[in-house]
Amino acid sequence: MDCFNLESFQIRKNITGRRKNMKWNKLYEYPKSIRSLINNARHYDIGEEKLPSVTTILAATQSEEKRASLAKWKQKVGENEAERVKNVAANRGTAMHTYLEHHIEGQGILDLTDIGQEAERMAKTVIDQGLKDLEEIWGSEVTLYYPGLYAGATDLCGVYMGRASIVDFKQSNKPKKNEWITDYKLQMAAYAMAHDQVYGTDIDQGVILMCTPDCFFQRFIINGKDFRNWKGEWIRRVDQYYENRERGNEKENRTDE
Repeated sequence: MDCFNLESFQIRKNITGRRKNMKWNKLYEYPKSIRSLINNARHYDIGEEKLPSVTTILAATQSEEKRASLAKWKQKVGENEAERVKNVAANRGTAMHTYLEHHIEGQGILDLTDIGQEAERMAKTVIDQGLKDLEEIWGSEVTLYYPGLYAGATDLCGVYMGRASIVDFKQSNKPKKNEWITDYKLQMAAYAMAHDQVYGTDIDQGVILMCTPDCFFQRFIINGKDFRNWKGEWIRRVDQYYENRERGNEKENRTDE
């Protein structure tokens, strides 16, 4: 019989038994969607619409300063190392989200890969330090859309510390300063506005639960006037995205003439 290293394999196992501390209240019927790529940019198929994702809009309207900073980092570490770091972070983030999703749904998951074990420790940190203040769940892994404009998926919709909230889980290679997470705040604003538009809610809080590989936990809560300001900034970014796209279409049409 051939020998093999169990750590190199991913094994998933469902464990029955709902988490008693997870209070579900399925107030809303969230849509199913299909993700697709249009010109290498993520879109969501919602009914008859193909809507750009929140992350697609953010990437397309990135500031020149942020683009330059990213390019400088890639130049410093090299293209191959930059790609490796990006892929490891993405795989770790996916594994952590999967563990948290199963936990919220009242199941368990066992992932014996190195990244899976690391992600499990991170997820448990988020559960212990972040989910204890989650009072009610409306939906997990929720697709949200603003008709005619954009779509996306958030980790949780529900009530957090007494307020209707959008909750997202994030992994980070190192601790973040508040001023470094503007895109995350814009994501929260985008999802809240979409939820309000479709379901007639008034979500006034975004919650970001973040953990690093060494299990350093951070929680960022945006609400009140600050959250309203981020909604305003998100509207500006959406307008910019569609203005840029329209200019691009006009330029393409002139070229074809």
